[in-house]
Amino acid sequence: MYDLIDIAKGVAEGNFLLLAKTISQIENKVEGTDAYLAKLTPKAIPIIGITGPPGAGKSTLIAGMVGEWVTAGKKVAVLSVDPSSPFHKGAILGDRIRMKDWYLHPQVFIRSLASRGHLGGLNSSMIELTTLLQTVGFDQIIVETVGVGQSEVEVASLADTTVVVFVPEAGDEIQMMKSGLMEVANVFVVNKSDRPDAQTFTNHIRQMMMENGVSEEQVKVVATVASQGVGITDLIQAIDAHQISNRVLGNNKKIILTKAIQLIVAHKMQQVDLKKLEQDIDVAITKESFNIFSFIQNYF
Repeated sequence: MYDLIDIAKGVAEGNFLLLAKTISQIENKVEGTDAYLAKLTPKAIPIIGITGPPGAGKSTLIAGMVGEWVTAGKKVAVLSVDPSSPFHKGAILGDRIRMKDWYLHPQVFIRSLASRGHLGGLNSSMIELTTLLQTVGFDQIIVETVGVGQSEVEVASLADTTVVVFVPEAGDEIQMMKSGLMEVANVFVVNKSDRPDAQTFTNHIRQMMMENGVSEEQVKVVATVASQGVGITDLIQAIDAHQISNRVLGNNKKIILTKAIQLIVAHKMQQVDLKKLEQDIDVAITKESFNIFSFIQNYF
């Protein structure tokens, strides 16, 4: 594993080679990863989660936000989680292509990660990777999920601010996801808001919020046209306002607690021999008295 001081020096100079290699090592859980992670000293850099259905313009929106931050002299990291190939388990899509204006910029690090079948729209090592990014000198960190849906609520347990992106035609999708969205979203974005019925759709979101007892003081609704740079400044201001509110209310502690629980569960699962578990199940289910609850007590 590479020295953290050397990685941070590379980030400061716009050279992300050691960072990229370290991310691969953490993803692959090479020997010594746990001890390496235990040495991280992250700064309180908020994580911004971006989720939404395919075609909503998430990557274009992120590219616009990156532009604003780069102009302000910020170092920006973007982790984009893509669906995994069923053959090589790597990312099928590449946000380096979709955000081509930034992938060689010395202030911007963009990494496409494969979900590797992990539910929740993220990558199983995302807590570790974002903590590494918080340690080595970035000012803004964005995580883009595979897409929005019932499984994508996991982003809310990782991100300090979760942005849910829709387009005006997403009425059926938002109808199906009402309760989950209220739990996930800190900011709603209606992208491509120059399209017909955009205002009607925006009003529908606000009505949905009212029905769930959520005010726009709590969850902002921002209209954007990301391809033209419209509304990007408003979105960044809404994110900043939410993060200030988080610090005042102490919500950051809840996120840390959730991350701790996830890491403990993951560590416990690493101690389970899955092949042996499958073999034991093959034997156990042949018995009429099989009870899954008593069976799993052998693994406590």
